[in-house]
Amino acid sequence: MKLAILAVGHKPPAWVAEGCAEYIKRMPRELPLAVVEVKPESRGSKNREQLLAAEKLRLLAALPTYQRVIILDERGDDLTTLQLAQRLQGWMRAGGATAFVIGGADGLDEDLKQRADESIRLSSLTLPHALARLLLCEQLYRAGSVVRQHPYHREG
Repeated sequence: MKLAILAVGHKPPAWVAEGCAEYIKRMPRELPLAVVEVKPESRGSKNREQLLAAEKLRLLAALPTYQRVIILDERGDDLTTLQLAQRLQGWMRAGGATAFVIGGADGLDEDLKQRADESIRLSSLTLPHALARLLLCEQLYRAGSVVRQHPYHREG
């Protein structure tokens, strides 16, 4: 089952790209992970709704190859690592590629949120988008290690 993180934003700092690359490299063959950068809309004189609508079109263009869409949202399900691992295992049983969508600075279009299969959050804290990208890479690796009973994650 393929996993992808679709992230609206510019090229992240080198330390984020390096961290993501490390977790992508560690992912098992049966769970390949990719990070796909989606160009943010330039602000100019556009209002928030116009920005989100333009970014939604770019995201929708990138999503057709994914059977499952999970958005990251501050109001999404607050999961523990073990709960994420359980969901990952369920997605693996169901099959199909899964995309995790991280919106840009203004968030995600409401219509796109409604279309998503699930919504999760990484933290109650506000995170910079680049850090959210790295954190999600690590958590997907961690959840995969739980599913595979690899000793990376230690409970208790």
